[in-house]
Amino acid sequence: MTAPSTAPASAAPPAPLMSITWTDHVTGHRGFLVVDRLVRGVASGGLRMRAGCTLEEVTGLARGMTMKEALHYDPDGRYIPLGGAKGGIDCDPRDPAAYGVLVRFLRAMRPTVESVWTTGEDLGLTQDLVDRAAAEAGLVSSIQAVYPLLDDERAARRRLADAFAVEVDGIGLDALVGGCGVAESALAALDRAGLPYARARVSVQGLGTMGGATARFLSRAGLSVVAVADVKGTIANPDGLDVEALLAARDAYGTVDRAALRPGDAELPADAWLSAGAEVLVPAAVSYAIDADNQRAVTARWIVEAANMPVLPAAEELLAARGVTVLPDVVVNSGTNAWWWWTLFGDIGPDAEQAFAHTRRSMRALIDRTLARAERDGISPRAAAHALVADRLPVLAERFGWYR
Repeated sequence: MTAPSTAPASAAPPAPLMSITWTDHVTGHRGFLVVDRLVRGVASGGLRMRAGCTLEEVTGLARGMTMKEALHYDPDGRYIPLGGAKGGIDCDPRDPAAYGVLVRFLRAMRPTVESVWTTGEDLGLTQDLVDRAAAEAGLVSSIQAVYPLLDDERAARRRLADAFAVEVDGIGLDALVGGCGVAESALAALDRAGLPYARARVSVQGLGTMGGATARFLSRAGLSVVAVADVKGTIANPDGLDVEALLAARDAYGTVDRAALRPGDAELPADAWLSAGAEVLVPAAVSYAIDADNQRAVTARWIVEAANMPVLPAAEELLAARGVTVLPDVVVNSGTNAWWWWTLFGDIGPDAEQAFAHTRRSMRALIDRTLARAERDGISPRAAAHALVADRLPVLAERFGWYR
C-alpha cells in the first residue's frame, strides 16, 4: 500500500507581501512581522514570544494564517476572512526584560497595527498581556485595523468585550473555544473511523490554554487522557488522569504542581508523551516537536496539531508511510481566530453555548471536507487543506482584490 502524498496540492507559496525585522535598541532582542496577504486591506495573526523565534518560523506561521482565514470563508456569513500575518519576538517570556521588549516592539509596529495587522495572544503571551502592552505602546487596540470594516464599530467592540468577560467553570471563554475546536476535530476523525470515544486514549503535549482546553473537552466527551507533558516532564497513567485536578494545579505557563498527582500517576521523561499508548496525540505546545527521529516513538493512529507547525514535513512523510494520520494545524487550531471574528462581525453573540455550538459545527464541517478531499484525491489531510485553500483564494481575490 502506498502512503498518501503529504506534499501541498499547489505550487510553492509566493513570497510574503511584507517582512519586517526589528532589533530592540535596549536589549538587542529581535522581533519579526510578516504579512503574507491582505484581504480588504487587513491581515490577521497572533504575536508569539519565545527564545529562538526566527523570521523563517514567523513567515511559515503567516502563511498558515492566510490558510486558516481562507478555510473559514462563508460567502453567506457576516465574517469575511482577512489576510494572513504573524508576529514573533525572539525572547524568553519569563525573562524579566520581556515585557519591556514587548511594549517596544508594539510601539515600533504601531503604524502597521493601526492600519494593517490585527493581532493577539500566541505562544508565550496572554491576551491580557498583549492588551496591556498595546495600551502602553499608544494603541487603541491590538485589532483596531479591522474596525473600519465593521458595520457598527461600537456594538461590535462591546460584543467582543462581553464575550471575553464570559467565564465557564471559572475559565474565560476565550481560553476555551480553541480547545473546543481541536477536540471537535479529533472527535470528527474518530467518528469517520467508527472508533467509540470510550475506547480512545489521548496524550497531550502542553497543558496551557490550547492543550488544557483540548484535554478538558476530550475528557468530557468520554476519551481517556493517559498522558500530559509540560516543561517538567510527562505525567502518565494508563488508567486515565484526573484532567480537572491537573488543570486546577497548573500555573500561568501550563506547568502542573506535582503535589496534585494521584498514587497511580507516574512522572516520566519529557518525550514519553509520544509513546504513551494513545490512539490520539495532541501536540499543543511548541513548533517542530515531532521530527524524523522521534516520530519512531509514535504509536498513535492520529496526530491532531493543536500547536502551530509541530510536525516537521520529513516526520509527517514517515508517519504517513506507517499509517499515522496528521490532522493539520491550519485546520485544527483555527477555531480561536475564527471565534474572534464570528463574534466581532456578529455571526454569534457573546454567549458560551452559541460559541461552542458554532465552533463545533464549523470545525466538524471543515474536518469532514478536508478528510473527504484527502480520501478522494489520495493525498494527506494537509495537502487536502492546501487544495481547499487553493480553491478559495482566487474567489477571495476576485471579490476583494489582492490588497484592498
